[in-house]
Amino acid sequence: MREEKTPNRNVVGEYLAYIRVEKGLAENSLKSYRRDLARLEEWASKAGKNVTELAREDLRLWIASLSREGLAPSSVSRVVSAARGLFRFLMLDGHIKHDPSNDLSTPQRTAYLPKFLNEDEINRLIEAPDTSTFAGLRDRALLELMYATGLRVSEAISLKTNDVDLDAGLVSCHGKGSKERRVPVGKSAVRWLQFYLTERARQQGENKVAAHLFVNNHNRALTRQAAWALLKAYAVLINRSDASPHTLRHSFATHLLQRGADSRSVQALLGHSDIGTTQIYTHITGEHMRHTYDAHHPRALDAEENTG
Repeated sequence: MREEKTPNRNVVGEYLAYIRVEKGLAENSLKSYRRDLARLEEWASKAGKNVTELAREDLRLWIASLSREGLAPSSVSRVVSAARGLFRFLMLDGHIKHDPSNDLSTPQRTAYLPKFLNEDEINRLIEAPDTSTFAGLRDRALLELMYATGLRVSEAISLKTNDVDLDAGLVSCHGKGSKERRVPVGKSAVRWLQFYLTERARQQGENKVAAHLFVNNHNRALTRQAAWALLKAYAVLINRSDASPHTLRHSFATHLLQRGADSRSVQALLGHSDIGTTQIYTHITGEHMRHTYDAHHPRALDAEENTG
């Protein structure tokens, strides 16, 4: 039996307002939810239905249409996850009596192993900026900090100057859901941050220091797009054009685990709410250990290979 239509109610808009308040999502996350749920609204409209009328079979057809559009399984899963959240909200708010998304299957996600740089590549990337210029000095400090802490690029550019305690070697940042965490900063990053802040004060004057830690030549906060662009430019210089700001975060986690850090500590440093998100890196370190074992253990290869 179909649920009655809910006329003139923007249920998607109500849901987005709800999660903005309840989850404290950043604007980029809200845009992602809005974009994903727009797919559902568009499909429902073409089918001549209100979102609140959709049944389980309708959602199966919708998921099939997403796959036919060429969306990767991971993208389909993300969109369906957004829809599940919407329908749970509609249930709680009394718009519908049954959740059509309950136990709904999605295409099998392929294993995803995040890209990371090895330690030599990290060193070359961090040393790429020309530190004789203000911009180069800022970029060196930014790259040092991102690799030292595993911050997301949005977290790094949002830092205020007083979020960093150089004496204690700690940085306070706000991650997803506005959750605050404190992360240690290594001595190399502390040193370059000191160089950068000293030069920033000299060039711009103590009375004109911006609230944000990383600024452009006009003393305005560095944007996310600018941070992406500068890192991509340095990545090209070391022949790793596939690297992005998130690659630094992946490298941070991978190198910690390769050197013996435990998953729970890395989870806390990254600000992951779910240990499962962190454990993806254990697959990478497992491959690293396998390679190391095969390369160095005298009996790792078959006897014929050893003598051949």
